Amino acid sequence: MFTIRKATPEDAPVIFDLIKKLAVYEKMEDEVVTSVEELQENIFVKKFGHVIIGEEDGIPAGFALYFYNFSTFVGKPGLYLEDLYVEPEHRGKGYGKTLLIELTKIAKAENCGRMEWSVLNWNQPAIDFYESLQAKPMNEWTVYRLDGKGIADLAG
Repeated sequence: MFTIRKATPEDAPVIFDLIKKLAVYEKMEDEVVTSVEELQENIFVKKFGHVIIGEEDGIPAGFALYFYNFSTFVGKPGLYLEDLYVEPEHRGKGYGKTLLIELTKIAKAENCGRMEWSVLNWNQPAIDFYESLQAKPMNEWTVYRLDGKGIADLAG
């Protein structure tokens, strides 16, 4: 049986483990520099992000981490999905879709004007999955990023 629940501070080690597994899948394991303690502080104390955990028979099978942004044109908050991950042994069971549907319910309840996320260009299975759900790529936009060093350098 698959169930979804909101994560609690006690889930920080599980979230950290799933983040590391996602990073391996995305070939970005060297970029995970956070810690369980930092996740506890930033998600559960400062509430910079929110997490839902999908479980099969009480065992974590996947998660989604999201936060809210704001659209000046729409005049409403948006739900931004930072990460969606399902363990390889649980894929093909509809759990990713179920997690995404749960996020749409949260977005609807919060009166969000849109829901967005990024996907790696090489991740064709994810692209096919998202497009099967009527999600549309934002091809006319390019994502820019300042990392910690870039922020520090620019801030002075």
